[in-house]
Amino acid sequence: MKNNNLKAWLYLLPALIFLGVFMVYPLIDVFIYSFEEGYNFASQSYYGTGTYNYSYVLRDPYFLQALKNTFILVVITVPLSTCIALLISTGLASIKRLRNLFQTVYFLPYVTNTLAVGLVFMILFKKTEYSPGLVNAVIEAFGGVGIDFIDGPYWAKMFVLCFYTVWVVMPFKILILTSALCSVKQDYYNAAKIDGTSKFRIFRKITLPMISPMLFYLVITGFIGAFKAYSDAVALFGTDLNTAEMNTIVGYIYDMLYGEGGGYPSFASAAAIILFVIVLTITCVNLTVSKKHVHY
Repeated sequence: MKNNNLKAWLYLLPALIFLGVFMVYPLIDVFIYSFEEGYNFASQSYYGTGTYNYSYVLRDPYFLQALKNTFILVVITVPLSTCIALLISTGLASIKRLRNLFQTVYFLPYVTNTLAVGLVFMILFKKTEYSPGLVNAVIEAFGGVGIDFIDGPYWAKMFVLCFYTVWVVMPFKILILTSALCSVKQDYYNAAKIDGTSKFRIFRKITLPMISPMLFYLVITGFIGAFKAYSDAVALFGTDLNTAEMNTIVGYIYDMLYGEGGGYPSFASAAAIILFVIVLTITCVNLTVSKKHVHY
């Protein structure tokens, strides 16, 4: 038994070393940086330790704006994309002949370059002096007033960002949920039909509990992915996200490190730790809720 345990640890050793070097050590390093005030990369020096970096970040209006944008993005896109993906997957699961074709078509946006999709969305929504944009053209055709979705009001820009995020993440969710729905045993549905159970009750009492592990997985990964959003906003609004009021927490961290006026690793580390705590808290809450609602 001891030899088997030793062999198991030896097999796991490469993975453990990889995780330690590229995940555990950087996290510890960032945590240390977050308490070092005025840290300088060039001289590898700092003038003090304390919680000033955290207090500065939490009072920085750019960070508060990024925090607001990220939470709006998370609250809107994760439930919306999951619900839409579930509806589409339910329809695909009922199709037998062309199911693979439709799955491929729905999955195409996921393998398309993020910046390329963002450029297409910008062309669709951007209002210029030469063209109102395709979306505005449709709105005006129905008697409405065109809106500058890219450089206009905050709510319009947030609508485009949420729309774009849902579009990008939904294909993966459709693929996972369609596979989960197809794996549910037909015997359960046949027994329910014999008892005269309605389709809605079948869906609520059989389908949802059977695919709840996949739903839980998509919700967890959806929350984590939405909190890490950055390239989506850059694809739509460019790199100067603070001016556009569309920055995210990850964008704020990047700006503190490499953006214009950056070079503040201590502030970036503090913001990164705050993001880590937020994601960890929400994940723990989801894990607690899943114990009652997820059926394995």
